[in-house]
Amino acid sequence: MSSIYIEIHPGNPQPRLIRQAVELIKDGGIVVYPTDSSYALGCHIGDKGAMERIARIRQTDKHHHFTLVCRDLSEIARYARVNNQQYRTLKAFTPGPYTFILQATREVPKRLQNPRRRTIGIRVPSHHVPQALLAQLGEPLMSSTLIMPGDELPLNDPHEIQERLYHQVDAVIDSGNCGLEPTSVIDLAGPVPVIARVGKGDVSVFR
Repeated sequence: MSSIYIEIHPGNPQPRLIRQAVELIKDGGIVVYPTDSSYALGCHIGDKGAMERIARIRQTDKHHHFTLVCRDLSEIARYARVNNQQYRTLKAFTPGPYTFILQATREVPKRLQNPRRRTIGIRVPSHHVPQALLAQLGEPLMSSTLIMPGDELPLNDPHEIQERLYHQVDAVIDSGNCGLEPTSVIDLAGPVPVIARVGKGDVSVFR
């Protein structure tokens, strides 16, 4: 297997190239794609084989948490239980560089949920390319930040990504530099918001 290198305009994604990437995802492929915080690995939500391949690339264990990358609030509501207070928080901070931990609904495969808490990480990126991918796909992407074993920061140079992952992913989408900082993670599953990780998104309001 070798990966396809796809150059997609960050502000005006070419529909033909978006369709090409989405077809790979639907066929069980793994795609490296840009977000508003860093590059990420994405695959089809129900694809156990692709999920296991991502875990091998990142050398994570079974406790690693994948994120569901959604288009908007209405899509979030299908995969997470959201009360009025949580909805107001999500409305204020999406789209943006945040991952929110929420109670999962039955739509979320059990292997994606935290086994003890039955939670799932959800995010809505403010980047044209993942938004175009999600619109064409019609459902969330199962996703993980592209941090390689032993690295502290995500990979950010698409040419280096292609070189290092040439035989491990199905496509690398080059949309230029998109940052090196993962999302801030806010746990909304308890009675009060908890900052689980400080990243690109401003967390001062949650302190």
